[in-house]
Amino acid sequence: MRYPASEKLEIIRTVEGSHLPTKQTLDMLGIPRTTFYRWYDRYVEGGFDALADRSPCPKSVWNRIPQARRDDLIEFALEHEVLTTRELAVK
Repeated sequence: MRYPASEKLEIIRTVEGSHLPTKQTLDMLGIPRTTFYRWYDRYVEGGFDALADRSPCPKSVWNRIPQARRDDLIEFALEHEVLTTRELAVK
């Protein structure tokens, strides 16, 4: 479940203000400790704005072919239609 930044801040303040141990408070709230401490570290470093959701998309994909190279490969494959995909990969 995704929480908006305002709820994350409220959870952080609840844990900080609680007289119970952090683990027990988080268990009562149903928040994993790793999630809480990730939020807390981001809050300490960047304030409220750092609690906003980040894109879950990876920044780069290890096997993605750059567009310029992809165009060259497509052109080569169209010129050599008789080759199998394996043969194209080798060449």
